[in-house]
Amino acid sequence: PMLQYPVFRAFLLLILILLFGITGFYVTSPEFTFFDALYMTVITLSTVGYGEVTGFSEAGRSFSIVFILLAFVVVALAIRFIVESLLSHWSLNYWKHKKNKIMITKLKDHTIVCGYGRNGRQAVQRLQHHGEKYIVIEQEESLIEAHEKEILFYKGTALSDEVLMAAGIARAKNLICSLPDDADNLFVVLSARRLQPDIVIVSRVSEERNQSKLEWAGANHVIMPDKIGGDHMAALLTVPDLIHFLGNLDWWKDETSPNLEEVALRQLPKKYQNKSLKELQVRERTGCNVIGYKDAEGNQHINPDANHSLSADGKLIILGTRQSIKKLNTIFQLD
Repeated sequence: PMLQYPVFRAFLLLILILLFGITGFYVTSPEFTFFDALYMTVITLSTVGYGEVTGFSEAGRSFSIVFILLAFVVVALAIRFIVESLLSHWSLNYWKHKKNKIMITKLKDHTIVCGYGRNGRQAVQRLQHHGEKYIVIEQEESLIEAHEKEILFYKGTALSDEVLMAAGIARAKNLICSLPDDADNLFVVLSARRLQPDIVIVSRVSEERNQSKLEWAGANHVIMPDKIGGDHMAALLTVPDLIHFLGNLDWWKDETSPNLEEVALRQLPKKYQNKSLKELQVRERTGCNVIGYKDAEGNQHINPDANHSLSADGKLIILGTRQSIKKLNTIFQLD
């Protein structure tokens, strides 16, 4: 593997030609000591020309002719490798890669997005919207060049364990598989689950028959975009006002647009934990409405009762305006 580095190739060539020269001079001129052979090799390679060692044989001079011609070619190749290394180290691509590598090593509890296609872009937009840390694994050069100013990429294929490790999967919290092929997503899920057993994996699936395979492989959530899209289009015809309302919950269009927020009760200060909704007074303090509660066992409670005791391991689903959500984050120290 070291041969992939130009400087190492240059160093190896110089060592080989040096050994060749010492051996040749030592063999063709029996009167030479080892140091004499080394001296002749060095002055020949360096073209200094201080003068021959006394007692130089005809065989030694003949070897010198061959050695000079061969050394010229080898030294020229070594210089080429060294210049190639210097140019690559000073190139713009090298420094961009080095900068990305430094940024990746600093990532922790981040999300890895595999593939920057249509679904990958939507996932990145949502992560950006929530201020989440992320990195995108993509091998298409044109996509990387078009978006590298605002998105952190790692060039490569997510099918490679080495690429997943380089993207920081050992420190990652989530992984999104948005590759177009189900078999590729299945392979990535298997690799990711083996490399990081605790990671939360969301995978795209194209064929419904492959959903159970991805779940078996270790995906926590399996999404079929085409099915969701079809359901959404049909719902626009059957319950259009409801769909428009739910759609407005998804975007912060202005200060008064409604928004949904998920609050993990474990994030609240100790004095607010293990209280009831009545004791928390979310509505009175912030103007937000608690429309759902998920307890520690994963049970869903729609429009929970005010006297319902809230576990510290549960989560609240909050509905409110952008302004009231900000107030909620400030009062309960969620920022």
